Amino acid sequence: MTAQNSATLPHAIAVRGTGTGTRRPALGGTTLAAAGVVTFSLTFPGTAWGLESFGPWSLFGLRCLLAGLTAGAFLLALRVPVPARAHWAGLAVVAGGVVVGFPLLTTLALQTSTTSHAAVVVGLLPLTTAVVSSLRTGARPSRRFWAAAVAGAVIVLGFTVAQSGGALSAGDALLFAALLVCAAGYTEGGRLARLLPGWQVIAWALVVCLPIGLIGSALGLAYEPVELTGRGVAGLVWVAVGSSFLGLFVWYRGMAEIGAARASQLQLAQPLLTLLWSVLLLGEHLSPAAPVAACAVLVCIAVTQRPDGSKRGGTT
Repeated sequence: MTAQNSATLPHAIAVRGTGTGTRRPALGGTTLAAAGVVTFSLTFPGTAWGLESFGPWSLFGLRCLLAGLTAGAFLLALRVPVPARAHWAGLAVVAGGVVVGFPLLTTLALQTSTTSHAAVVVGLLPLTTAVVSSLRTGARPSRRFWAAAVAGAVIVLGFTVAQSGGALSAGDALLFAALLVCAAGYTEGGRLARLLPGWQVIAWALVVCLPIGLIGSALGLAYEPVELTGRGVAGLVWVAVGSSFLGLFVWYRGMAEIGAARASQLQLAQPLLTLLWSVLLLGEHLSPAAPVAACAVLVCIAVTQRPDGSKRGGTT
């Protein structure tokens, strides 16, 4: 990867058709976005591990600080130029939604919610992102797209609510707020990834939040107890480097190639993956209905990935 690598393939984005020249970049974009989803699916288990060693504010601050330092090191090593002034407002939205808002709100929510319950709300993220993206970019997906998106969201919600016993958590308000800010950050990041290399979008957003990470770490560590364990440290490293940098790097690059609305539908599989990791890493129990729900969700994902001739308006 060099500073000159583009996160977008201009011809693949500008030209839509059925020829082989447009299918290959779309497949690559889908693969990258899917890799991001797998990475994100480990965020809640990683956060649960991190909370074994750190308080919520300490974990958030250290996550933000380590991710920002990692991103800054990449930018310095590759001598990446500072983005144009016109891009900074969008970068601020990405930083506020993806780097600060979602991690902080979900970390606080996971103090009272299990990872499986948090997955209930995360199941709404694809639909939320599609709506925000349509409002922001003027994209108008087909009725088939919306039907599949809503169906997938309903399946995920029904399955994960059943897993959590149908009870509402005290952290639900935090999780719903996290959905809104994350959808805004994803949408704006996807737009910027058509203008800048995708990894640079998230890298600069992380660097912008370095002062927040530094202050949050100092205050959190001063007032919250710390009990270092192997799992706690591993959880911190994963959410800081894996989820906050590497995952978002491939996610934004994928969104730049296939669009925010379509890429967001791949996240329908994220709650089910999170439940799988919860079983393997946290010892939670999984219902036999999981394979059935997974197959149904994959069908919905396949429908949303089919070219639908969506109309697009406004600026992107």
